[in-house]
Amino acid sequence: MSEPTAGGEEARGLLEVAEHTYVALLHYPVYDKRRRIVATAITNLDIHDIARACRTYGVQGYFLVTPVAAQRDLASRIVGHWRGGFGAVYNERRKEALDRVFVAQDLAEVRHTIEEREGTTPLVVATSARPHGALTGREILRQAKESGRPLLLLFGTGWGLSEELLAQVDAVLRPIAAHSDYNHLSVRAAVAIMLDRLFGDRE
Repeated sequence: MSEPTAGGEEARGLLEVAEHTYVALLHYPVYDKRRRIVATAITNLDIHDIARACRTYGVQGYFLVTPVAAQRDLASRIVGHWRGGFGAVYNERRKEALDRVFVAQDLAEVRHTIEEREGTTPLVVATSARPHGALTGREILRQAKESGRPLLLLFGTGWGLSEELLAQVDAVLRPIAAHSDYNHLSVRAAVAIMLDRLFGDRE
């Protein structure tokens, strides 16, 4: 049997981190375009597309987070349809992705759920279009490996996570930057890009 290559070892290491990584999409506290703190609405596309991205990169779970009870009920109904209703039979691959979706009231509930599943508190890493002394993906992965803690990646809706919330996290990921003067990706695209930077093919 041939010896494993360095690339193969790295891929296995990334998969191990991914298997203890969670994504949370926060709908509060986030900014609107006038920099007011608001609660945004959950969208059907965000539920499906981010769940599929998380499943593709081996992420353990995806949290939809909102303090609005009616929004949590809506998300739970949509997810339930694809997990156990007609949707589960109609599209098994979609069910496979949505089986990893959780609905939570706030970040404290997300932390608690992860701690119960993993046995330790997560390393909480936010994403932002603003620098905030951000770390590279490799630096974040190294921190997760060395600490032995699960990784929780926070994404904001609207016009981004509030400054107050960003001040409470363990680290911030370096923002996505393209060589243009336009920086307004959908959160679905941002999640996919960040997950690929962290856990995608390094060749």
